[in-house]
Amino acid sequence: MNNFYLLHNHGHGAMSQSATGINLQMLLGISFILLFLAYTAAVLMTNKQYKKWPVYRLICWSLAMGTAFIAVVGPLANSAHTNFTAHMVSHLLLSMVAPVFMAIAAPMSLLLRTVNTSLARQMTALLKSRVAQLISHPITAAVLNVGGLWLLYTTDLYAFMHEHALFALFVHLHFFIAGYVFTISIIYFDPVYHQYTFWFRAVVLIVAIACHDILSKYMYANPPTGVSQQEAETGSMVMYYAGDWIEVGLIIIFCWQWFKSAKPRKHTAGEVNG
Repeated sequence: MNNFYLLHNHGHGAMSQSATGINLQMLLGISFILLFLAYTAAVLMTNKQYKKWPVYRLICWSLAMGTAFIAVVGPLANSAHTNFTAHMVSHLLLSMVAPVFMAIAAPMSLLLRTVNTSLARQMTALLKSRVAQLISHPITAAVLNVGGLWLLYTTDLYAFMHEHALFALFVHLHFFIAGYVFTISIIYFDPVYHQYTFWFRAVVLIVAIACHDILSKYMYANPPTGVSQQEAETGSMVMYYAGDWIEVGLIIIFCWQWFKSAKPRKHTAGEVNG
């Protein structure tokens, strides 16, 4: 059986092989490529039937998928195998930068205008369901996102991730999905069927940012299992300072939407936020 390297290894050797014999790092990379192609194809198809899809949204989707790809495939991902600072950069790209660009790209709006009417109605009903409301609730999304980081870095799960390929895959998928769900629970570009006030979302955002920053300071003094003190200090500073810049970008978008919503409306009632 051919050897292959996974998302993470412990030391300099390869991690255990999976039953499928597939390189899990490349599996994630291919997934992001397919998402990029699917979005692009949907834009080209629907542009023939409806109003032209905004170019800036296609650009944002391209940036999102490109950023996510860089985080899981290539030199950065390879360095993240054994370097905590590189791992932290990968985390920021995958769970913070890519989700912001994804949110602006409004993929759900594009999907709803791509599928047939019957399927669109079923998807809309699902988005209106209580389960979707629970998952997309700002507090739930914040707990899944930031809470997941606390669980990973303050327990033995970080070391466990380096020893078990499927769990490493799960962690990366969680970074990506939880980051996206939290982002769309704060800033609205797609249709939102369970909206929350700006004040409420602002409070959740501030608390989530505080918890993220506190975690970075905690790791500075208490390295995750298997991470040296020096690497923990460098990685924690990357998480704190680079994370702050990304959070500032999210705050700017949020405040822009809040300011726009407070202005007297001059457009049609059916206009979607963003």
